Amino acid sequence: MNLYSLIRPLAFALDPETAHRLTIQALKLMPPHGPPHFPASLKTTVAGLDFPTPVGLAAGFDKNAEVPEQLLSLGFGFVEMGTLTPRPQQGNPKPRLFRLKRDRAVINRMGFNNCGQAAAFERIERFSHLPGVIGINIGANKDSADRVADYVAGVQAIAPIADYLTINISSPNTPGLRGLQEEGALDELLAAVQDAHRDKPIFLKVAPDLNEGDPERIVRAAIDHKIDAIIVSNTTVSRPPLTPRHANEAGGLSGEPLKALALDALRKFRAASGGEIPLIGVGGIANADEAWERIRAGASLIQLYTAMVYEGPGIAKRIARGLADRLKREGFSNISEAVGTER
Repeated sequence: MNLYSLIRPLAFALDPETAHRLTIQALKLMPPHGPPHFPASLKTTVAGLDFPTPVGLAAGFDKNAEVPEQLLSLGFGFVEMGTLTPRPQQGNPKPRLFRLKRDRAVINRMGFNNCGQAAAFERIERFSHLPGVIGINIGANKDSADRVADYVAGVQAIAPIADYLTINISSPNTPGLRGLQEEGALDELLAAVQDAHRDKPIFLKVAPDLNEGDPERIVRAAIDHKIDAIIVSNTTVSRPPLTPRHANEAGGLSGEPLKALALDALRKFRAASGGEIPLIGVGGIANADEAWERIRAGASLIQLYTAMVYEGPGIAKRIARGLADRLKREGFSNISEAVGTER
């Protein structure tokens, strides 16, 4: 039994947003120390960046870039801060975050609540020396009259201090945002981002709720506009069978029920891209076997978040070590050799 299994009932007695805020505060009290050592077989290079392991923390946990150092020390090879918008915003009305404990899932309709890019800039700049990779996820303000301009402003403001930037057009909690994934809108957005590009890798985060032909179209646009990687995927607005409590809450569903949908989406993007653009697998990953499955399905890197709510802060180390063991058993010398090897 690990320590988190004792703490979790206390955390789950609180409403999810309060528990999350207290977790951030507790992490701030952690004495700084370097990240754990992992086997060289886990080191990989994606978009010109060197990742000590392929296991990352998805955006949404540290929205305001308050504890990247502490998160890297937990064993994440990279952490993605945000989503940050040009101006601060409160997000959607509370309650807006719901645990589905029996389903090992979360529904959120947070709505890009954050302190704004200017307030986060100085904090992020202080962490630029850290080992490990720090990405920044950027979005548009809910009341923006020109969302493309918001993304351009985000690239220009945040690129100097980020290892990479993620263009998040797949959150279901900002009305109309997913419309930017549609053909004409996506080309317009990516062309504007390309023009504003400041020599930092740009990733694109997509939804799992796509129509036939969407992966091919999105991959083509991403390659045409020199996007460096695609993150597959964000939360889903679909509702697979769930236990009744909170199942009908509006918002994006993450965690175990997202796993099959996100894996299917990854496979479609791999088939569409033929390995021409790196993919990052996200959604329902909770252990090394599931991470390995995404890697073999075509993910060069993986991210998680909801699983940490249920499994605790040691999850990144456990998955990384499990992957290292799997590489040995399967006869691979490096994690990059396993990418896209499923048949």
